[in-house]
Amino acid sequence: KANQWRPLVRAYLVSTTFMDSQIGRVLDELDAIGRKDNTIIVLWSDNAWHLGEKDITGKNSLWERSTRVPLIFAGPGAGAGARCSQPSELLDIYPTLVELCGLPSRKGLEGHSLAPQLKDPQTPRPWPAITSHNQGNDTVRTEQWRLIRYADGSEELYDHLTDPNEWTNLVTDVKLSATRQDLARWLPKSPAPPAPGST
Repeated sequence: KANQWRPLVRAYLVSTTFMDSQIGRVLDELDAIGRKDNTIIVLWSDNAWHLGEKDITGKNSLWERSTRVPLIFAGPGAGAGARCSQPSELLDIYPTLVELCGLPSRKGLEGHSLAPQLKDPQTPRPWPAITSHNQGNDTVRTEQWRLIRYADGSEELYDHLTDPNEWTNLVTDVKLSATRQDLARWLPKSPAPPAPGST
């Protein structure tokens, strides 16, 4: 109604383009100082915005558009040009770098090293990606499925092979109840309460 949708999308795309050029400057400098071949580069970002999809402008949802981020590894230990379609988490960055750098591993980490997938993108990853947004609102994402459970107990289930835009909620399809139950076992059992003083 305020005719701001096009300017918003334009500004979003401009900021993305600007960041792309800054990344290029860093890579050029690594090459210029002779460090390109012995440097592990990790590129990731904050989660993305909806730009009108599902009538949302912003990033506070548990759908694919708001939870997917770029995650790129390059350098020693990462296959050149390889793409892995298995979901991962940003929590996986630290254990991956520990392994790639040959540092002592640490127990108690929630993330898992992506080194096996960096060597061979087809290596199976036994864990889904889990994302939370405020207490009790969680999603589990596998290569094929996304299950969302909200704090009020409502759920959504999407098949990304047939519905990559998550238009059709399949949670009431009785044929998929075993799939829903299998995904639900990954949901956080006792989420941490909000930080004191937070809204």
